[in-house]
Amino acid sequence: MGNLYNFGIMFLKILRLVFRFIFRIIARIDSADMAKIPPSGACLAVSNHLGHLDAILAMVLSDREDVIMMVAEKYQKYWIWRWVARNLDALWLDRHTTDFRTLREVQKRLNAGGIAAVAPEGTRSATGQMQPGKPGAAYLAAKTGALILPMALTGTWDKEVYRRLKRFQRLDITIRVGEPFTVPPLPRHNKDEFLQKHTDEMMCRVAALLPPEFRGVYAEHPRLQELLAEQLQKETGD
Repeated sequence: MGNLYNFGIMFLKILRLVFRFIFRIIARIDSADMAKIPPSGACLAVSNHLGHLDAILAMVLSDREDVIMMVAEKYQKYWIWRWVARNLDALWLDRHTTDFRTLREVQKRLNAGGIAAVAPEGTRSATGQMQPGKPGAAYLAAKTGALILPMALTGTWDKEVYRRLKRFQRLDITIRVGEPFTVPPLPRHNKDEFLQKHTDEMMCRVAALLPPEFRGVYAEHPRLQELLAEQLQKETGD
């Protein structure tokens, strides 16, 4: 077991070196906010989901070795993804159902102090704008007490990525990280209402870090307006 773990860490480090080299060539990345990620302890990084590069960036730009990786079930049919997932001890996630089996394993790894990057939307945005979040991330946060870090990505929208790379133009990627927070334990009653409320809280905190044109379904959400007002108050010192 120890040898497998050590090999997985070595494989992760090699992948990071390779992809960091590739990203230096194809992109300009503003990732200064990544320094806000705690070096240890249970953590859920929740973000918007623009494209295929999102998950790779989450793996590449963090230095933590206890990353909990999840791979969409649709990639399970490709041998290369099965091989990568096996060597990284990644988990297969069914995005179209409440995948309790995978959620339980993620919960176990979070309780052990790991870090997971989660896109509550579940699928990539076809427009680049935010879509409604699903309750899986809020469920995990409530069950584990993990620290939640809202993260906002721009510059990774698939359509824009393909367009620029075809023209040999470098990508401009920005990652913003907000203030960490936690959610209360999952109550025995009114669970659906609880999960919806805290899913909206996560998504609105992500939206507050994004330019207005990317906020999508959360653009007019009352909680987002509160967060933006608080943000403005801090910036003006009033």
